Amino acid sequence: MEEQFTAAVVTVSDRSFRGERPDGSGPVVKELLEGAGYRVVRVEIVPDEQREIEGVLTALADKEDVALVATTGGTGFAPRDVTPEATIAVCQRLAPGIPEAMRQASLAITSRAMLSRAAAGIRGRTLIVNLPGSPKAARENLEAVLPALGHGLAMLRGGPADCAGTAKPV
Repeated sequence: MEEQFTAAVVTVSDRSFRGERPDGSGPVVKELLEGAGYRVVRVEIVPDEQREIEGVLTALADKEDVALVATTGGTGFAPRDVTPEATIAVCQRLAPGIPEAMRQASLAITSRAMLSRAAAGIRGRTLIVNLPGSPKAARENLEAVLPALGHGLAMLRGGPADCAGTAKPV
């Protein structure tokens, strides 16, 4: 990644928000992003409340103009797992290839990957990507798509992006 993009990590977890359990996935996501050259400008923990998730995603995109927001948690089947709904509600355009690629990569590891409801989309100049809440799964999913995200962000943010350039296999 030639340009350094800003990023934020949002952990969605009732228990971590209340301080009952340490956030295991947020630090993993932050470390991966920083290792890939992103400048992580915000790390948040929010409860599994759709309005609160929508509020932080909207603020990060509209007020802080963060290039990439990676959420972790709230993508499963539990009744309070509403991160994809919040993401879809605030995005103007969806980016279905990102969660499709994550699920495909995860299916090589576990059949439970098909249970992920993760979404990804664009709000203004910000890409929002949902990751699972498990630290191991968050790492595997982000590693599956991270090589392509810089190119997408370059296009999204109006910079030079050579679409005919050599693409690295994911």
